[in-house]
Amino acid sequence: MRIKIWLAALLLSVWMTTSVLAEPLIITDMVGRTVTIQAEPQRIICIGPGALRMIVYLDAQEKVVGVESMEKRLPAGRPYWLAQLQLRTLPDIGPGGPAAINKKPDMEAVLRVAPDLIVATYMEAALADEVADTLGIPTVVLSCGELSVFDQAVYDSLKLAGRILDRRERADAVIDYIEGLRGDLHHRTATVFDRDKPGVFVGGIGYRGSHGIESTQRNYIPLDWNHAVNLAQRVESTIGSHVFVDEEVLLELNPDVIFIDGGGLALVAEDYRRKPDFYRALTAFQSRRVYTLLPFNFYATNIGTAMADAFAIGKMLYPSRFEDVRLADKADEIFIFLVGQPVYAAMQLEYGDLGQPAPFID
Repeated sequence: MRIKIWLAALLLSVWMTTSVLAEPLIITDMVGRTVTIQAEPQRIICIGPGALRMIVYLDAQEKVVGVESMEKRLPAGRPYWLAQLQLRTLPDIGPGGPAAINKKPDMEAVLRVAPDLIVATYMEAALADEVADTLGIPTVVLSCGELSVFDQAVYDSLKLAGRILDRRERADAVIDYIEGLRGDLHHRTATVFDRDKPGVFVGGIGYRGSHGIESTQRNYIPLDWNHAVNLAQRVESTIGSHVFVDEEVLLELNPDVIFIDGGGLALVAEDYRRKPDFYRALTAFQSRRVYTLLPFNFYATNIGTAMADAFAIGKMLYPSRFEDVRLADKADEIFIFLVGQPVYAAMQLEYGDLGQPAPFID
């Protein structure tokens, strides 16, 4: 109890000291809360899927003073963590992970690092108010959009965080860069005739954990931005973009091309060994048009990885329109801009070459 009181007093002292150094900034966060904070917070923590990633995209990672312990586990699928090694030395502020979404954080752990701003995602307004009131720390809720889906909420959150952290120009640059990649993909693929488009299925997509070939998405950025035919859109769903497809349905869809998310690749390979006849009945396996991708649904959407996957998909589907693209170089170009380091090689060690034929097919 004495520790809690001492830490609270220290935090109050820090807040009172900094509050006289700058005019307060009043913002409306992504769940409609009015939050008063200092114009340039110097000590921040990030809670929830995608929160820390957005801060790295804004090149504000030097302000982070603690990280969720989940961030320190299984790092290969998250480029921002691979790129910013200093984050690994920061103290834990709670477990994090999907199970902690919209749960009260570890208040003692938060107080120990004495932040002057909490950035959270997927936290309801009432809980954010409770956290802010209990700790006396401004708490801003951002949004990564629907889980595993990239939408306008991400841009709005980047702009809001950029305003708070004095990274407005960087926020605009990130948005412009992503839109530039979208424009490039559109330029290359928008004029492909429908008759020349194969039916595509993406399996093994992560969704609150790893899954096999049955796990897919109806709205899938790398396919959408290539104007590709996503056969998962023919599967009805009442719960959002993500769906699980039965074997019978997949046989009926019978895709011409299949991409397998790296996060589920091992599960698909294991399933293939158990049920080879099922897989060999699929046209994509018969013609060996089965390719691997890097996982981007890893603690919400890793936008840079999704963009690298998009160029891989474009190159596999329409090779003549992507002759100038070397996938390893394109991936690192994207990673350097968004997270500050070329981390493709580190991801390649874990998941293999981007766009490679599925290695388990005999």
